Amino acid sequence: MLDATTRSGGTATAAPPVPATELVPTEFNTAPRGLAARCTRALLSPWSRLSLLVSLLVSAGATVLLFEPQKLLADGWPPQLNGAAASVVFAVAYGLCTVAFVPRPLLNLAAGALFGSQLGLGASLAGTVLGAGIAFGLGRILGQDALRPLLRGRWLQAADGQLSRHGFRSMMAARLFPGVPFWAANYCASVSRMGWFPFLLATGLGSIPNTAAYVVAGAQASTPTSPAFLIAMAFIALPALAGAIIAWRKRHHFRDR
Repeated sequence: MLDATTRSGGTATAAPPVPATELVPTEFNTAPRGLAARCTRALLSPWSRLSLLVSLLVSAGATVLLFEPQKLLADGWPPQLNGAAASVVFAVAYGLCTVAFVPRPLLNLAAGALFGSQLGLGASLAGTVLGAGIAFGLGRILGQDALRPLLRGRWLQAADGQLSRHGFRSMMAARLFPGVPFWAANYCASVSRMGWFPFLLATGLGSIPNTAAYVVAGAQASTPTSPAFLIAMAFIALPALAGAIIAWRKRHHFRDR
């Protein structure tokens, strides 16, 4: 049947074919894309990332309890590794072990026993900064968005404000005085608004005295009556005592805030 244009003597123009995708209703055409977007948002949501962080930390803690890697650092060190290469491997293993909640004093003692005072101190400090950076990154990427809305208590808000406004000074104090666990300081700092550079710099500088004391004690463990060993033990005990006194005197300050 001819259309109006053909009957009037004009040239008939065929209508372009309709694409097959336009024949599909809109709700069916966008459903897979919308489902994928919702799944992506759910997987990347703050609570999903926090759940991943908790799973990683629980797995790391379980691995430490089952396999006790700190014993491998002290007793099962590969004999073919020695010198600078061994210290680099030790520093990497040190950092990973601190993320998995292995106590740093044990690792510092092992560093002194394996490499002596100077090389052991370098490996321990490198591992300390590496482990702190890994923990800080995990907490910042996977936990900060979910945990910051929960900082409603007076003590939590005071600690968060102190870390956010005075990050370098606060982290230096946490590293110098051994009253704050290493892993706790890492993850608390990651939830705050502290920057990467102040955190890592304060960790490296603030960890020197305590780390050196444990490393020297490990290096001189075979001679516990030597002056070096006794001085190292004094440097371990005195900061702990000073930290306890300062915390006791500052309790009213945090209570008022």
